[in-house]
Amino acid sequence: MATFFGEVVVAPSRAGLDEEEEAREETPEDREIRREIEKKRYRRRGRLRLELRSGGCAEELLVCSRFIVAIGRNAAAFLSSFILDSVCWEVVGVVKLWNEWCRTSSTTNVLPTDSFCLFYRLISDPTVLLCQCSCYVAEDQQFQWLEKVFGSMQKKGLQVTILSTCPVADYKTQESTLTLVSPFLKALKTKEFQEQVCCPLLEQPNIVRDLPAA
Repeated sequence: MATFFGEVVVAPSRAGLDEEEEAREETPEDREIRREIEKKRYRRRGRLRLELRSGGCAEELLVCSRFIVAIGRNAAAFLSSFILDSVCWEVVGVVKLWNEWCRTSSTTNVLPTDSFCLFYRLISDPTVLLCQCSCYVAEDQQFQWLEKVFGSMQKKGLQVTILSTCPVADYKTQESTLTLVSPFLKALKTKEFQEQVCCPLLEQPNIVRDLPAA
């Protein structure tokens, strides 16, 4: 049970325990469909590659104190316009993706923001990292994305900030969304974050989905 709204908790699962599902017989057509889906998922999981330059050996973890991740085209564009539009940053890595919406090939010349997640390091403070993730990360790739990215950096004393957007029509409030002044900013935080947030907290029952939630 969450101790406060917005805390990330692991929900209980009844997967594999449903007696009706266990009793249902699988037809040959069902087995063939399931095998094709599993093959596609396996190929897709294998098409996610992280390339980071730590400045040392390949196995060396990146020393990071602050990690800012912009997820989605709007959030990535915000970083480009207001933070990265200077000579203070250098590209230090990339995550290459391949799925039904995002296909990367080493033999084709594609824009980095189309199918890459780019990582930047602040030149004046190499422990500050940014990530622009404007491409689509499939549901079965999200854990692998997190595992590769956070597995490449030291986590002690690490502060992570996630920037993401959603349509105003998806915002749940007692007011009419037509009268809301947009865009507006809301925040969620974990109990470990003790600093003051820069904007009001997100109200119930609004939630965060997909890669930002992961």
